[in-house]
Amino acid sequence: MRKQWRRLAAGILSLALVPAAALGQDVRIAAASDLQAALPALVLRFEKQSGRRVAVTYGSSGNFFAQIQNGAPFDLFLSADIDYPRRLERQGLTERGTLTRYAVGRLVLWTRSDSRIDLRRGLEALSSREIRRIAIANPEHAPYGRAAVAALRAAQVYDRVSDRLVFGENIAQAAQFAQSGNADVGIIAMSLVRGAALRSGVFVEVPASLHPPIEQGAVVLRSAHNIAAARQFIAFLASAEGVAHLRESGFDVTAAGTTGGR
Repeated sequence: MRKQWRRLAAGILSLALVPAAALGQDVRIAAASDLQAALPALVLRFEKQSGRRVAVTYGSSGNFFAQIQNGAPFDLFLSADIDYPRRLERQGLTERGTLTRYAVGRLVLWTRSDSRIDLRRGLEALSSREIRRIAIANPEHAPYGRAAVAALRAAQVYDRVSDRLVFGENIAQAAQFAQSGNADVGIIAMSLVRGAALRSGVFVEVPASLHPPIEQGAVVLRSAHNIAAARQFIAFLASAEGVAHLRESGFDVTAAGTTGGR
């Protein structure tokens, strides 16, 4: 009996040590790292309007895809590549009718304002030997990385710069490489450039015609603990308020909308 009480007491103590905000979370979101600057304000507005609480984990869409397949405890997946939620949908791991195209990402060349690198020639400027390292997201699992490689190939500069590419685990890490000086230039998300950390840099947009569209998709997961709250958050993203904020944050939202169920 004493052992049972000790175990019970230990369990209560461990529960008490968990931050209150982590208990009973209404919506657990796995979010692509290009949303790091845009999503916090939306989360605060959603929490205020709905009375629900939200916990967000940021990372690469490809890594989240693999984690969700292996049972990661998320309610909602906000991917920078709509193909990942589509594949989860085909595997029966999502709620019917919730797959939504919420935005299209934009790609930019970015450098620090004190770097003295002239980006006015766009991707062609990367051929300059004064640029020793170019940061992009890892194209193996990050859609912005794949778009960056496609754009470099389309601009016919990939062969000249491939040996100078450095890969971030996700697009936020690639931006961090450029911001910290570990890379001279970053090919990163416009949404991150609009954030406070990178706003003081210099950038030029990479023409969307040079790479496949970075279609971003949201989907409620079949394993969600609170399906209603997750659906409510997707609806908030698609509201006039959500769309306006995403547009201000550097996304193209003209192609947003529900794509249908299985």
